[in-house]
Amino acid sequence: MTFLPLPTTRRLGLDGPEVAPLAWGMWRFAGRSRDEAARLVHAALDAGINLLDTADIYGFDGVSGFGDAEALLGEVLGAERGLRERMVLATKGGIRPPLPYDQSAAYLAEAIDASLRRLQCERIDLWQIHRPDILSHPQEVAAALDKAVAAGKIGHVGVSNFTQLQTAALGAFIGKPLATTQPEISPLAIEPFENGALDQAMVLGLVPLAWSPLGGGRLAKPETAREQAVAAALDEVAAAQNASRTIAAYSWLMAHPAGIVPIAGSQQADRIGEAAAALTMRWTREQWYAVFTAARGEKLP
Repeated sequence: MTFLPLPTTRRLGLDGPEVAPLAWGMWRFAGRSRDEAARLVHAALDAGINLLDTADIYGFDGVSGFGDAEALLGEVLGAERGLRERMVLATKGGIRPPLPYDQSAAYLAEAIDASLRRLQCERIDLWQIHRPDILSHPQEVAAALDKAVAAGKIGHVGVSNFTQLQTAALGAFIGKPLATTQPEISPLAIEPFENGALDQAMVLGLVPLAWSPLGGGRLAKPETAREQAVAAALDEVAAAQNASRTIAAYSWLMAHPAGIVPIAGSQQADRIGEAAAALTMRWTREQWYAVFTAARGEKLP
């Protein structure tokens, strides 16, 4: 039996830090005590997960809470300074309620400085544009980000929810090559496998960070025939290796040659620690394509 290669660490850009094949995200991080938040951060780092992904919009409920997830992480980092050196810190910006998007040079500078204050640090390792602002010229966006890089405020730049052409347009103007792209990818959201997004990532050397790798919770409780078929295909492989469906979903993404880094979103310390088991799960081509075919809902041509 021939297995696909196990996942390996990925480097951000040509000179950036190495990140583990699995990341941890803080979309639902806000609203807990500092001690509880610290336990979650430690759980990720102790499991070997070193890329921690947050955003200035995380914690916003439509009325208030903008910046709350960053501020809570900042409290944890401020109370235990040694933690910052153990992580690759990633955040996102460019969403400005109620506009909804603003990537003008003035606002980008303001957003980056605000994130630095909330995070209580002097440098963000990876700053990503959260969603594209159609009204901002990519040359203006690139110039603003280049300025932040030159000032030492951010180390690397990435994009989230950008189309391939939007990614290419920004990349054509920016001085330091883009390091990451963050689309939705899961065994239920397979478009990036066929629409060229992952091919572009491999060509440009972008690390694909997959948000919602468990299909927004639908893999845990599949309802439709398609969701149930994908869950069954994952379960077959998971059962043979004494693993959970969650672990199988993470590892299925990691088996792709683009080096997908799933962003685990659990806010339970034990679940975060368990997620690291995905690093050792093995897939054959036949098993991998069985999940993919179930997700497509039809046989491959």
